[in-house]
Amino acid sequence: MKLALIGATGLVGQKMLEVIAGQALQIEEFLPVASEQSLGKKIIFRQKDYPVITAKQALDKNPELVLMSAGAEVSRKLAPLFVERGAVVIDNSSAWRRDADKALVVPEINADVLKKGPQIIANPNCSTIQLVMALAPIHKVYGLKRLVLSTYQSVSGSGQKGVQQLENEEIGETSLNPAYPHPIHRNVIPHGGFFEADGYTSEEDKLVFETRKILNDTQIAVTATVVRVPVIGGHSISANIETHKPFELDDIRALIQTFPGVVLRDNPAQNSYPMPLSASGHDEVFVGRLRRDHSIPNGLNLWIVADNLRKGAATNAVQIAKYLIDNNLI
Repeated sequence: MKLALIGATGLVGQKMLEVIAGQALQIEEFLPVASEQSLGKKIIFRQKDYPVITAKQALDKNPELVLMSAGAEVSRKLAPLFVERGAVVIDNSSAWRRDADKALVVPEINADVLKKGPQIIANPNCSTIQLVMALAPIHKVYGLKRLVLSTYQSVSGSGQKGVQQLENEEIGETSLNPAYPHPIHRNVIPHGGFFEADGYTSEEDKLVFETRKILNDTQIAVTATVVRVPVIGGHSISANIETHKPFELDDIRALIQTFPGVVLRDNPAQNSYPMPLSASGHDEVFVGRLRRDHSIPNGLNLWIVADNLRKGAATNAVQIAKYLIDNNLI
């Protein structure tokens, strides 16, 4: 199998290399693709050096599988070209997530929507992935009626530019090309993406739309506030949920504990709860601070944390690829 990785030098691209290297994927030819500024740069993959090539060169090689993490604009231009050549494209940008004919996939939840043949498959937003991983088992049994979400998103969610701004500010330097309109060091910015006409941001809208699409329920009421925090890696979500059916906390705990890819870390007596620091480098989604919301019927509070570059991006994309390969869909 020929695998092309578009955006191989970026934060998510590099993490994809790391994740793929740990998987038993049989890859005959690896094609790292990046911008012209990176042409010729060596990418190390499975102890071998590969030179960065152009998208045109990759197209001419006719790869069967393309992992794309180069932004929505690049994806809209390149993804259809690879599909025309017979490839399956798994795209990490927001370019295709709202398309009705494009699968938006978290494999543990809705891998059944994947089909055989050339296509574009959308990898969800990083915060959405960890949210639905925690809520899918609850929704299946009790039904989600309403979600009130607040995210605490790390700067790596803005790519290298976000990380660089925080690191520069930590040593008293000013970023020439900042990711945010305000300092992020010792600050919290209630702003993710761009502002829409109704005052919500594009990142907040993604949480609403993508959650409904992945859980296949347009009736779930969702409202969100996205916040950027001065943390290098790891996103956190405070989720207040209301279910249709009454529940017992012990039953919720059991559902979370047995769902693949989710770890319950909830022992207040031992100060045990999910944190970005302890989630770093892990593929699992961590859930804690479970407690009943006494202000409404069937109310529950959860705290959800994951490494946004792994399960929130690279790992989920590679899991999709592995599912396709294992089930002879490529």
